[in-house]
Amino acid sequence: MEVKNKKPSLTWVWITATAFFCVLFAFALIPGVAAQGSSQPSQGSSLSQSQVRNYTNIMQNVFDFILRGYIDEVDPQILFEGAMNGMFGALEDPYSSFLTESDMKDMGDTTQGSFGGVGLNITQSVGARPDGKPRYVEVVSPIENTPGWRAGISPGDFIVEIDGVMTDTLSMDEVLSRLRGTPGEEVRLVIRRGERIEFPVTIVRAVIEVPTVRHAMIGDTGYLKLTTFTPFTADRAIEAINEFQANNYKSLILDLRNNYGGRLDSAVQISNLFLDGGLVVRIRSRIRSENRDFNANRQTLVSADIPVIVLINRGSASASEIVAGALKDRGRAYLVGENTFGKGSVQQVFPLSDVGFKITTGRYFTPSDANIDKVGIPPDREISFPEVTEEDAERLNELINANRIPVFAAANPEATAAQIDAFARTLERDYRLNLPLLRRLIRNELNRTSFAPVYDLEYDIQLQEAMNILRSGQYQNLMQNARTLRALQEEEEESELALAS
Repeated sequence: MEVKNKKPSLTWVWITATAFFCVLFAFALIPGVAAQGSSQPSQGSSLSQSQVRNYTNIMQNVFDFILRGYIDEVDPQILFEGAMNGMFGALEDPYSSFLTESDMKDMGDTTQGSFGGVGLNITQSVGARPDGKPRYVEVVSPIENTPGWRAGISPGDFIVEIDGVMTDTLSMDEVLSRLRGTPGEEVRLVIRRGERIEFPVTIVRAVIEVPTVRHAMIGDTGYLKLTTFTPFTADRAIEAINEFQANNYKSLILDLRNNYGGRLDSAVQISNLFLDGGLVVRIRSRIRSENRDFNANRQTLVSADIPVIVLINRGSASASEIVAGALKDRGRAYLVGENTFGKGSVQQVFPLSDVGFKITTGRYFTPSDANIDKVGIPPDREISFPEVTEEDAERLNELINANRIPVFAAANPEATAAQIDAFARTLERDYRLNLPLLRRLIRNELNRTSFAPVYDLEYDIQLQEAMNILRSGQYQNLMQNARTLRALQEEEEESELALAS
């Protein structure tokens, strides 16, 4: 989870790489770090200023020596980026890293929630395609009400060319850089549809909002799926809940599966919709000014008498774990699915001209004072999709390389449930794979070349279980027996101590 920091003064950056190292390691000009070294000292620091200066001088001298003494002339930027990568790699923290110019641009798109582009979700095969065709960029789906959507581009279309350059020669980063750009500028594409249709399209770029919310009614239950947390997520969620209210919803399912996180403030805003005041999350840091409690306001949108179930899985991380943890600890939601990823740390992003870095500056704690870093949040009711064994993986690889599912989907784009089931049973016989897995693979392939439904109650066993709980009348009893995350962690610690003794 990244917390966007105010941009520091950049007048000193890139004067020389050597000067950069002096400044960076003296902790003089980075906001927050400067405060840590002066009026707001870090907690538990044992590093003396003389040690810091000694290491700084050594690094500066080595940097200068390589520039002057290495057998070949070296670009200072190469040394700078290598040193930065080395420093952050030494932390052995997967969430702290040096960010290239491309990384900073991608992160800005995510955290700001919008960018200049055409509005197409795309993918590209890694390596050769199973059908032997070129690695053209494929459209997963156009984003509604964007230039790509209005141009009639459909899921399953291939982008063959971008401004005269064939996409099978480009990396995904290169494709994205060509599709994105200044709003109002044109980009020319060649689109291939099916085996024989190929046509040019000229699209004018516009400001594209990163889509983060999908919603629908399932009977009298509102279904709200959040894919990430951006500055626009709360507003779109409010629109969805208002629609649920207009349809007289009686319960709500909040789907946070495969939601990798996003902005902290957005997670707090989403929690606000369900909680009537009180703690959402607590941040603890060595930098005293970063220690904060984030509380919900008293303008709850989802009434307390509306049952709420949160769907989670191992892809639910960071900001989505903050929401799930807050709603669970505050007794506001019942969790169904699988244990979450376990990212209980907070990162800040510091720009340095065109590049930058992100670094872990704190850990977050749920309202019951539980930190879930590296352990995750367990569901109140565990429902898992069938695991793929090593033997299954070999057979699944055979099936993928045989290309049978895409061929079936292309021949039967409107396949009924009966047709899907019949084909899945054929594959089960031929490959000895799990039948529910095969049905899901077929359904996913059919959805790939069409506008995927908001939910799939027929094949989504976790969503099925959530609906069963709501329809059975068990919800209130289940909530009374649910325990906070801290209570669960303490029980596990006691159990481990008992086993050890």
